[in-house]
Amino acid sequence: MKVLAFAASLRRASLNRRLVTLAAGIAKRQQAEVDLADFHAFDMPLYDGDLNDDEGLPEGALELKRRLDWADALLIATPEYNYSIAGTFKNAIDWTSRARPVPWRGKSVYLLSASPSPMGGIRGLWQTRIPLEGCGALVFPDMFALAFADKAFDEKGQLKDQMLAERLRKELTGFLRLADAVSHICGSETPSEERRRKAQITAALEEESEIQPAAG
Repeated sequence: MKVLAFAASLRRASLNRRLVTLAAGIAKRQQAEVDLADFHAFDMPLYDGDLNDDEGLPEGALELKRRLDWADALLIATPEYNYSIAGTFKNAIDWTSRARPVPWRGKSVYLLSASPSPMGGIRGLWQTRIPLEGCGALVFPDMFALAFADKAFDEKGQLKDQMLAERLRKELTGFLRLADAVSHICGSETPSEERRRKAQITAALEEESEIQPAAG
């Protein structure tokens, strides 16, 4: 099981980076091969349809696409900005959604957030599901929102609350098991007949994408 993990935050002291690092460690202990990425590696300009037409995807979007193509599943910790999805992450989704085939399609995703607020960023996670599912990602039903995150970690980067720590471990275990099962259907290493059927489904979905309104 190959897992791409990153925090959709650029802050050096990001609480979401601490949380996804913790989640990545749990996944490694479950025998997953984890690529823990820094979101700075995916630096890209604001989405511009003219730039896309003239020059194609920028290097940061291509780097994200390469790492998405490698992965079977994703752990993404994202902050809540103004009750919604982080703009930097939405921009990255918009750019990579222009690639063909769409690299998010068929990828299992577990969403996390960390916030000093009592809501833990959960409102942003609900908004984040929408574009990911629109791009064909399989977003896990459970999400992990860490409230009062500025006080939640000990000096070793572990959660102080053992009940929360156990909940995260159990949810990640369930997610990885489901993602592993799904990867044999949606992944590239499938029998030839399954690959042919997958290609037919992908082509049909891409045709549907073409009739969507053009990006503004």
